[in-house]
Amino acid sequence: MTGQVRTVDGRVAGRRGQETRQKLLDCLREMLSTSPYRDVKVIDVARMAGTSPATFYQYFPDVEGAVLEIAEEMAEDSGGLKELVDGKSWAGKTGFTTSEELVDGFLAFWRKNDAILRVVTLGAAEGDKRFFKIRMKVLNSVAGPLTEAVRNNQGKTDKTVEPAAIAGALVSLLASAAEHGKAFTSWGVKVKDLKPNLALQVYLGVTGKKPPK
Repeated sequence: MTGQVRTVDGRVAGRRGQETRQKLLDCLREMLSTSPYRDVKVIDVARMAGTSPATFYQYFPDVEGAVLEIAEEMAEDSGGLKELVDGKSWAGKTGFTTSEELVDGFLAFWRKNDAILRVVTLGAAEGDKRFFKIRMKVLNSVAGPLTEAVRNNQGKTDKTVEPAAIAGALVSLLASAAEHGKAFTSWGVKVKDLKPNLALQVYLGVTGKKPPK
């Protein structure tokens, strides 16, 4: 944890206060992985953290406020996804490797943050601008550099290509695949077959070509 941590009333939290606050966030994160978001209560989070509801309210206005803290931290971490695309080569076999690494990294990030991303997606779908902004920050960490990649590969030779549209479609594909992992199983798709086929779609979208054999 970096920087000053303040309580709801503006006081700077000491070391023990920061540790308590972090423990509350960790317990909430764990509860979100096993319980529906709206079933999580302050008293349950406080009990799991070994403290009281009064202590919880020293650091957060309510459960939603604490959830937003977790979501914003996750969104900051999503900046690392940019490195999977930014400055990478999309030529030949190296390009297909870039595509595979992007798919693998994106799905791994989504899997790691699945619980909080489900809440963010729900809030965004319900029109909550705070959650929508967080979701877009995560997706834009990939959409931005992918737009540039499409522009550099297809956009220079085919003026009918709209790089931002293709990048947006590819990011939507990756997010949807990450969110609906169980659906693929019900469709008879093996987990081992999902990643290479997603990588194929990404490579085709960025380069407009089939990957080299």
